[in-house]
Amino acid sequence: MKATFYYGPWQCNRRWMASCREECAEQGRRLMGCMWLADIKYDWRGAVMPLEAGSRYALFHCCCDFPTLKPADKEPLRKQWENAREGLRRKFADIYGEWPKSGNTHWPGHHMRDLWHGGNPTDLGNVMPAQPDIHGVYNEEYPRCYEGSAPWNSVGVDLPYSD
Repeated sequence: MKATFYYGPWQCNRRWMASCREECAEQGRRLMGCMWLADIKYDWRGAVMPLEAGSRYALFHCCCDFPTLKPADKEPLRKQWENAREGLRRKFADIYGEWPKSGNTHWPGHHMRDLWHGGNPTDLGNVMPAQPDIHGVYNEEYPRCYEGSAPWNSVGVDLPYSD
């Protein structure tokens, strides 16, 4: 099996926006916006028979109206991430293949539910590799999403890229 990442960020389509609205409501929160961060495309090829298949999995983030942590409250979460980073990269490699690098430097890990809003720093389901320039875009756009600002507060197209 081979995993290929397609990176946004893009506006969430109607389906992801509805899912976020429901997720926020289940937690007693209001939806402020939704960011479609990336898609993982899985390609599978049979070893014995000439069969091929594939699927896609969307990684999107719901910006619910969570309170923002104080810097002092975020620091212990950052330390947990730093201590767990290598182990999480190994777990990622077991599932998706080697954690991406640029030269000899690993790409940053992006917390989909960010640490500023109480995201789990050591949950592999909350961390994804992000190209360094894309990671910077995520970090710039997250505050706008949590503010309920455009374009993250409105629905986008069903599939914003072609492969």
